[in-house]
Amino acid sequence: RTSSKPGCVMARAIRTYSLADRAAGPDFSIRDERNVTRIAEAHRHEYFQVQLNLAGRTEQHIAAARRPLGPGGISFILPYRIHRIPHPPRSRFFILSFNLKFLRPELDVHPLDLEDVPLTRAPELAPFLFQEYLDFSLSGTDLSQAAAACREMQAENAQRRLGSTEIIRGRLLWLLGTVCRCHERALQAQAARKAQQASRRDALARVMRHVRENLGRRIQLAEAAAAAELSPNYLAHLIRKDTGKTFLDLVTERRMEK
Repeated sequence: RTSSKPGCVMARAIRTYSLADRAAGPDFSIRDERNVTRIAEAHRHEYFQVQLNLAGRTEQHIAAARRPLGPGGISFILPYRIHRIPHPPRSRFFILSFNLKFLRPELDVHPLDLEDVPLTRAPELAPFLFQEYLDFSLSGTDLSQAAAACREMQAENAQRRLGSTEIIRGRLLWLLGTVCRCHERALQAQAARKAQQASRRDALARVMRHVRENLGRRIQLAEAAAAAELSPNYLAHLIRKDTGKTFLDLVTERRMEK
């Protein structure tokens, strides 16, 4: 939502969803196009999300990136990333939602610091970290097996019993590992150039551009985050981690410089 004044961007009402809002279970959920509640507007959530697209072509919006998502395409969304994936008529897909504890119980990392986890420690995070730069897809036997794995996870999740968590986690890790193997060279190239750090720099550059263009008036953190297509908590965390300062500190410095 934009103001009528040039250069003035108002903070948009972007909702953050928890697993309790969107899932029947506390740690994992899988739904298909028949039983998912579709969200048309941009939003974010506290958990990971994977979408396996089986039919229909669309475009996914992740922060400032726009990536195609056709049949066989897979989308990987990190926690707290603003995103939107429209679903055209007659589309078919699976949507998997899960928290970090379900995926990697031993990985004690704040969701906002996942970009700093080395791929050697958690290689299955690679598609999530580099989704802004790459398009992921499966075909042939890999796609058939991925769809079958989703159906198995769906059936197992519907009758949670002893061993269900381990079976579902195994299928999920197989899916993530298969995507990593199919896109290994591209993922390693992104890791070598430290693309996740480039993504942070690009995001901060968008924020500072907005600050420079609006120094003559009061600038709120939420407004700057919306202008850069980030969540306010992620932006505050990013600024603190990269500069050791608060958003207010940065705005004050720029005003004094001017």
